[in-house]
Amino acid sequence: MLNMRHGSATDVGRLRSENQDSMYVAAGLCLVADGMGGQPAGDVASKLAIAELSGLAEQLPIALPALEAVIQRANDRLLAEGRQDPHRRGMGTTLAGLAVVEDDRWAVINIGDSRVYRYADGQLAQLTVDHSAVQQLVDAGLLDARAALRHPRRNVVTRSLGTEPPPVPDIALRDPVVGERFLVCSDGLTNELSDAGIAALLEEAADPQQAADQLVEQAVAAGGRDNVTVIVVQLDSIG
Repeated sequence: MLNMRHGSATDVGRLRSENQDSMYVAAGLCLVADGMGGQPAGDVASKLAIAELSGLAEQLPIALPALEAVIQRANDRLLAEGRQDPHRRGMGTTLAGLAVVEDDRWAVINIGDSRVYRYADGQLAQLTVDHSAVQQLVDAGLLDARAALRHPRRNVVTRSLGTEPPPVPDIALRDPVVGERFLVCSDGLTNELSDAGIAALLEEAADPQQAADQLVEQAVAAGGRDNVTVIVVQLDSIG
């Protein structure tokens, strides 16, 4: 059994009129969905995806086939809503999260450019790879990480919920380590704060809620050009 604490925070930011991010936070299941602002009903898409996946909290620890199936159902639900309502046609959302699966292992989940990080032993590691046009350029060696932050296509997502054919989620399994912290966040955080800045806040904050609050506050203070949503999870013990 994994014994953990978590904290969460969200903010609409300085420029957006509505918050298109949604999240779900419970012991063993933490999810962030970022409705895509360039498509209709992004806020609806993120809420529907989280509503579909939140039912997994009743199945902890989660079987991997069940996790994959509910992600498929979330995608189907977004498509169905779009077919029924023209105003919602084409809506989509990212999905990133952390879940406890069979054998008390972590499952790191990703579709899109929301992210999951791990902080331990003074080191911050990005566990997910962005599904984005800019990341493809970085992977091909055509763009470096610094230039990627300013690239005009940095917000173009290449994989999301609400598409046909359905997206294939990245799901990576990890063994738990006492004392580690995880951060699940929308790109409103990572577009404003550097990895070094994120690591410093995760190191200094006394508890996960304080860390979440400070991360969001700093992202808004740094510009707040998008909605900002974060979940911080700390593993205290195993047993």
